[in-house]
Amino acid sequence: MRMSRYFLPVLKENPAEAQIVSHRLMLRAGMIKQSSAGIYSWLPLGFKVLRKIENIVHEEQARAGHHAMQMPTIQSADLWRESGRYDAYGEEMLRIKDRHDRDMLFTPTAEEMITDIFRAHVGSYKDLPLTMYQIQWKFRDEVRPRFGVMRGREFYMKDGYNFDLTKEDALHAYNRHLVSYLRTYERMGLQAIPMRADSGPIGGDNTHEFLVLADTGESEVFYDSAVTDLTFGDRDIDYDDHAQCAAVMEEFTTKYARTDETHDEALFHEVPQERRKTARGIEVGQIFYFGTKYSEAMKATVQGPDGKPTPVHMGSHGIGVSRLLGAIIEASHDDKGIIWPEGVTPYHCGIVNLKQGDEEADAACDALYKSITALGLEPLYDDRKERAGGKFATMDLIGLPWRITVGPRGLKNGVVELTSRRTGESVEMAPEAAVQKIAEIYAQH
Repeated sequence: MRMSRYFLPVLKENPAEAQIVSHRLMLRAGMIKQSSAGIYSWLPLGFKVLRKIENIVHEEQARAGHHAMQMPTIQSADLWRESGRYDAYGEEMLRIKDRHDRDMLFTPTAEEMITDIFRAHVGSYKDLPLTMYQIQWKFRDEVRPRFGVMRGREFYMKDGYNFDLTKEDALHAYNRHLVSYLRTYERMGLQAIPMRADSGPIGGDNTHEFLVLADTGESEVFYDSAVTDLTFGDRDIDYDDHAQCAAVMEEFTTKYARTDETHDEALFHEVPQERRKTARGIEVGQIFYFGTKYSEAMKATVQGPDGKPTPVHMGSHGIGVSRLLGAIIEASHDDKGIIWPEGVTPYHCGIVNLKQGDEEADAACDALYKSITALGLEPLYDDRKERAGGKFATMDLIGLPWRITVGPRGLKNGVVELTSRRTGESVEMAPEAAVQKIAEIYAQH
C-alpha cells in the first residue's frame, strides 16, 4: 500500500474523550471512529489488524480440531426462555420486537442457539466429541461503555461450544481450549495468564479467564509472580492426548492466580511473600465447563452406548477479538505511539522516502516495495510529499515494527537504514540486505 492512496485519518492532538492509552492511540492512528456510545466504525488500518487477529484465532482453532460456523446475530427469545436465561440475564441484553410483535434479542452469547442446532442434528454418542465456534459481532448494553474497544457495547468475539458424552471428555475439551488459547495469545505477542474466575450468567463451576497485566485493566488480580515466567513456546501438542493437555493445564493453573471475584486471602498467603503480586488485568478470553445445564433444560440428548438418552456435557469458550486490539496496545506502546508485535502488525514494514521526487530515491523505494511484496509481505510506502519529521511521526504513531528509510545521502553510499520500532536501533545496510532481514524476521511468524 502507498500512503498517498491510503485512507489514514491520523490526528495530531489527543482526543479529549479518550481516557486510556489504547483508546487514545486507536483514535489518533485513524483505526476507529465512534458512531455512538460504545459503538465504533473500524477504519482500514484498524480493520486490517482486526482481521490479522481473527486469522490467528481461526488457525489455532483449526489446529485444535474445532469447526468454524456462523450463527444469527438476532435470536428468538423463545430459546432463552427454554434455558431460563431470558429474564435472568439482566439489562445488558438488548431485547427487541419484530413487526409481528415477537420477542427477539441481539445476541450477547449463543449457548442456546448452538444447543438448538445440536439437538436438531446429532442423535448418537458416536457423533461425539464435537466442538463448533464462530467469530461474530455481539452486543451487550453496558451501563457505562468506556475505554474505546475495551468496554464497548458492540464487540467482535470468538465463541465456541463443545459437546461431549461424559464429564471426563468435556474436561478434556476444557483443557484443549486452554492449550489452544495459550498458543493464540503468544502468537499475538501477549502473555495472557489463565486465572480462576467467576462464571457469571453463563454458569458452571469450572472457569478460567485469560488476563493481560496492564495498569488500565478493569479487574484487580492476585497472583504468584512465578506464573509470569511460564511460556508455551513451540511445543508440539497432540490435542487428542488427554494426559498431554491435562499436563499443560496443571502447569499453567497450579500456581496462584485469581481475579478479585474469586480471590482467597488464606490461599494467597501460602505463596512466598516476595512472589505475592497484586495488579490490574485486562480480560481477553474465558473458558467454561458447565456440564448439562443447557442440555437438560433444552433436552439436547444423544443415544448413549446403553441405548438410553443421555444429556451431553457442554462448555463454552470465548476470545474477545476486538478487545484484543486494545489489550495489545495497552501492553505494547510508548510515548510516540503503538508498537505492534510482528504477529499482528497491519503492515510488515514501512518505507519512508526522505526526498520524494528525487529520481534515485523514488527508484530505490519502488524497488524495495516490489521486492518485499514479492516475498508475500505487505509494506506501507510513505510516498507523500511531506517533511521527513512528519513521516517519521506517522510511522511511529501507527506502530509498524520495522521501518526502512531511504534518502539520497545514504544511496550515494549504497545503503538504506533499517530501524526497529521497539528498540529504536537503526542499522545501515544495502537495500537487498534490508529486504533479506525483513524476510528472515517474518519467517518466524
